[in-house]
Amino acid sequence: MVASEQTLTAQQIDALSVTTIRTLSIDGVQQANSGHPGAPMGLAAVAYCLWQQFLRFDPADPIWPNRDRFVLSAGHASMLLYSLLHLAEVRGVNPEGEKLGEWAVSLDEIKRFRQLDSRTPGHPEYRWTAGVETTTGPLGQGVSTSVGIAIASKWLAEHFNRPGFELFNYNTWVICSDGDMMEGIASEAASLAGHLKLSNLCWIYDHNKITLDGPASASFSEDVGERFRAYGWNVLEVTDANDLDALKKAYQGFLATKDRPTFIVVHSHIGYGSPHKHDSNAAHGEPLGEEEVKLTKKAYGWPEDAKFLVPEEVRQNFREGIGKRGKDLREKWDALFGEYKKKYPELAAEWALMQERKLPQGWDKNLPVFPADAKGVATRDSSGKVLNALAQSVPWLLGGSADLATSNKTTLKFEGAGDFQAGSYAGRNLHFGVREHAMGAAVSGLALSKVRPYGATFFNFSDYMKGAIRLAGIMEIPAIYVFTHDSIGVGEDGPTHEPIEQLAALRAMPGILVLRPGDANEVVEAWKVVMQLQHEPAALVLTRQALPTLDRSKYAPAAGLAKGGYVLADAPGGIPDVILIGTGSEVSLCVNAYEQLQAEGIKARVVSMPSFELFEQQSEEYKKQVLPPDVPARVSVEMASIFGWARYTGLQGVNVGMRRFGASAPLKDLLKKFGFTTEGVVAAAKEAIKRAR
Repeated sequence: MVASEQTLTAQQIDALSVTTIRTLSIDGVQQANSGHPGAPMGLAAVAYCLWQQFLRFDPADPIWPNRDRFVLSAGHASMLLYSLLHLAEVRGVNPEGEKLGEWAVSLDEIKRFRQLDSRTPGHPEYRWTAGVETTTGPLGQGVSTSVGIAIASKWLAEHFNRPGFELFNYNTWVICSDGDMMEGIASEAASLAGHLKLSNLCWIYDHNKITLDGPASASFSEDVGERFRAYGWNVLEVTDANDLDALKKAYQGFLATKDRPTFIVVHSHIGYGSPHKHDSNAAHGEPLGEEEVKLTKKAYGWPEDAKFLVPEEVRQNFREGIGKRGKDLREKWDALFGEYKKKYPELAAEWALMQERKLPQGWDKNLPVFPADAKGVATRDSSGKVLNALAQSVPWLLGGSADLATSNKTTLKFEGAGDFQAGSYAGRNLHFGVREHAMGAAVSGLALSKVRPYGATFFNFSDYMKGAIRLAGIMEIPAIYVFTHDSIGVGEDGPTHEPIEQLAALRAMPGILVLRPGDANEVVEAWKVVMQLQHEPAALVLTRQALPTLDRSKYAPAAGLAKGGYVLADAPGGIPDVILIGTGSEVSLCVNAYEQLQAEGIKARVVSMPSFELFEQQSEEYKKQVLPPDVPARVSVEMASIFGWARYTGLQGVNVGMRRFGASAPLKDLLKKFGFTTEGVVAAAKEAIKRAR
């Protein structure tokens, strides 16, 4: 049905709006000759009812702090979201958070779906298209990130709200798919959300029973609703995805539920209305085809040859619905915040800093300084002390571990830190349980909400988190990962728990800052770097075993860490015969070898290289000062895969590292077996000199 000269009823306008969402999605995918039309066709009414009647969102100010968050976890249905952003006339916001007058998704951008530099990429991307709250696409990530967003909302309410000033009470709405429900990360996240009784979280499950390969029944037969009841969720059901009244009732049911998250099972039809692809996987991952598009539009009562048609009645409907409602809600909030600033200026100032990802004045004033100590301390222990000092100066620094806080040393122990638990949401210690992947995504959700979060586990288990870490890099958000037990230094636990390839894997991931500090004072400097990041996730890679705290009156200051690599100890006159490059626990080993080489009359330099990424950001002049091109004799020393070290040692250099998995044994035996001894490094240095001649 298309508008005519006659006045339309409210029901007709609703139907016209739903059909417009469908046809815009169909046309965008068809023009791109790429994409997923089926889900938007099946979900158009589901999303329309939510946006038009329930979502607290102002299209004119899409970054209003107390807006409801909408997450399209089924990111392959991106044209559904782009159609909504266009019809709601959401205004653009640039990466710096400045609001623009232009539309976030114009009709021209709909026409440029999946094209280079368009605002309508294949899957929704945060910081690229205003109105996209998180990058989605890999299934399971969106729902899991939403748990972090919901946690943040609860924490912000406890931290900032005061009697008469309910600044934060926003909800998080998620549309998810059969594929999301199959991914293990979604199970982890749902379990955590149920445990925490996150009543501000609603997942809307598009149960269309179709996957890319065909009927979902070929691989998926469980009762998902019962599964979520077991997790402690409120489970509702809508038997017809096109029944606006039933959808409205379900959404009201979520809003009325105050003691647990809500899971709404919506029975839909992928490719709804397509004569030949309705309820078929043929509507999932490819365009309908020109002829099928015409037949589908005919079935909708739509002009068969019309492309990207948006009736004016539909535009006006969205303006009078989400547009007016969102504007009124946002203006009331602005007025409330104006009064709040007068009564609680310090808290208001905190929020202003958080919004811009800035730090409070004096945030680093109480950081510890570690005296020289040959016995030293594990970098996980020094990190714990630094973290606790920082958290007392930065009230929005919070996080937790995947059931390893006592090992990772990430518990905030000062008075008032507290635990974040169901019904007690002011705490800053989060207990993620043995759910590393969900933890990684939840940390992203927290970072998207402008708190400063960290998540911790053993470095080997970072593999469980890679999908979430990668998306954090794509989104350019300052998530913090604390990884301890970083090498074969784990010892008796053996190869299953000894990281080998993990450092190389993280270093290969664009946009991730990896730091492996060499002693307690480098840990302090590493945290200083990390806390000042605004658009980069960072991984701190820390030891289980104690490391000597170097005498900085004898060796270079630890502040050199900020440049990624620096000359820690040098040859007389600054002209070495060989350069030893180490990271983490191997820095002190390089220092020991340096002293022996000096005693033998061999001029050596030690370079501490805690971060490849920071070092690569330095000028060519600086890098050549640290690693002079005319000194080809170089040795890297790192208890990890040697992959990537040739960049600094050259093809003739010697790499003291791991070429196999580790073993189960006391640390001293492992160090001897794999050559991580002073004698081993000295021999490697002599070999490097020999090769360079």
